[in-house]
Amino acid sequence: MHNKSIGGKVLRYAALCLFFIILIGPLLWQLTLAFKGKGDDIYAVPPYVFPKDPTFDNFIEAFTRIPVLSYFKNSLIVAAISVCGNVVGSTLAGYALARLKFYGKKIVILVIFSAMLIPAETLLISQFIIVKTIGLQNSLLGAALPGLCSAMNVLLMMNAFSGIPLELEEAAKVDGANLWQRFFNICVPQVKGTMTVVVIFAFVGAWNDFLWPLIILGDDSVYTLTVGLNRLKNQFVSDPRLIAAGTVIALVPIVIFFLIFQRYFFRGVESGGIKG
Repeated sequence: MHNKSIGGKVLRYAALCLFFIILIGPLLWQLTLAFKGKGDDIYAVPPYVFPKDPTFDNFIEAFTRIPVLSYFKNSLIVAAISVCGNVVGSTLAGYALARLKFYGKKIVILVIFSAMLIPAETLLISQFIIVKTIGLQNSLLGAALPGLCSAMNVLLMMNAFSGIPLELEEAAKVDGANLWQRFFNICVPQVKGTMTVVVIFAFVGAWNDFLWPLIILGDDSVYTLTVGLNRLKNQFVSDPRLIAAGTVIALVPIVIFFLIFQRYFFRGVESGGIKG
């Protein structure tokens, strides 16, 4: 029995290591590729990870070729709009679906679930027509509009609000609190952890989005960072080192953002799991 338990642990750790390599391998390769200089053979067989000719020139050239700071600002604006829209919209919608009684509530929940099953690519044409019709084509607001309130975030908030005991609201109602007072003073403080999860999901989704900004943004001055980095590729030749440096530049804000909110993120995931 003892040998079987040791063998089981070995298999579990081996599986974890394998999945870790599969998940972290491409990221590690991009990171090391960004620091490889002209003296490194990036097509060597077998490939090597650590640079033999390390350099920061790839990052300097990326900042020289494209206006990284301008693209960074545009991405930050789009991400901020998306975060605000998702926090406000999903919180209000989640509260209504979890705590209020109204006609057609089950149908609304079914529609939200259905929206999660539809591939986003199938909606691009209709989204483009709508955004163009209201005059938001080639604008940062138009780039942020489709992700303004995610169905996943609405369900997360609905689950979080559902875990709050009804007695808390009933006691506040007896004390004379109206709907908005119960919402802001009783319910919202209970779901701050889940709201942080929504903030992170919204930020990462908006920051990493490439296809929709590529379609809706036609002017270089309003390019987001993910779209602008595409300019690092020339028509006839491209340097993988330079492209890797660009991807690392785009990754840094996400890492910083997650490190700032990671404590609240895991707390929110844990509380959401317990309440669910």
